Amino acid sequence: MHSHKSLIGKQIALLTAVLMLALVGLAYAAPNAGEKDLAQAWAIIQSKQFIDLTHTFGPGIPHWKGFPEEKVEVLYTYKKDGFMAQAFTHVGQWGTHVDPPAHFHDGGRFVDQISVKDMVMPLVVLDVHTQVANNPDYTVTIDDVRAWEAQYGKIPAGSFVALRTDWSKRWPGGLSAMANQDKNGVCHYPGWCMEVLKYLYEDCKITASGHETTDTDPGLVTTKDEYPLETYILTHDHYQIELLDNLDLVPENGALVVVTFPKAKDGTGFPARVFAILP
Repeated sequence: MHSHKSLIGKQIALLTAVLMLALVGLAYAAPNAGEKDLAQAWAIIQSKQFIDLTHTFGPGIPHWKGFPEEKVEVLYTYKKDGFMAQAFTHVGQWGTHVDPPAHFHDGGRFVDQISVKDMVMPLVVLDVHTQVANNPDYTVTIDDVRAWEAQYGKIPAGSFVALRTDWSKRWPGGLSAMANQDKNGVCHYPGWCMEVLKYLYEDCKITASGHETTDTDPGLVTTKDEYPLETYILTHDHYQIELLDNLDLVPENGALVVVTFPKAKDGTGFPARVFAILP
């Protein structure tokens, strides 16, 4: 009996030693494996096509009616000073830009509090440009979302969902082109709907969303200076990107999106640089 226990003890000791050696091996191998993974990922990414989803901004671009015009001042010149430097003065919500929660929510996150991990995401494009061509007041429906999911599967958690309307093709035709006002001053441009946004954020658990128009809400709503859809997104601690471009050049599924913007302390918005990496 004693020898049997001794044998079991030796076996346990041997197994423990093997396990420890394995763990030590993993500890040393993991960094090398990680470096190799990143190198492979970099090689793959570099081989892909990149699409810029950002408008070039400057004085005179379409913007919300209550915001002042951008000013650009040349402070130093090559001829006089040997280098060039400019001062840019504009509101945070200028051109293709990020709206952080703090834009609409007192106590919400500012731009500098958005994690960099929330800036690289799977890209989902809901394409309703045909519907919008026939009806500028069109708002995306849950049926549009179901049609996407019937083809590609459930919208993945952590993704960025962009609404393609081709409204960006009106850029930079002035505020009137983007607002599309009728003779009574009513704006006619497409937008999201609450049912879709709640499904995307609460059921699918997406990270952020974006669109080509100046607003989340359709023109018929913003004409009344009401912004319930934008309020919903921002007060639920998510961010959005407005005035996206080139969504017609990216696939509905399979791409990655990279959303970047400066880290302005307590910033309530800032111009963004957004691009897609195609599969």
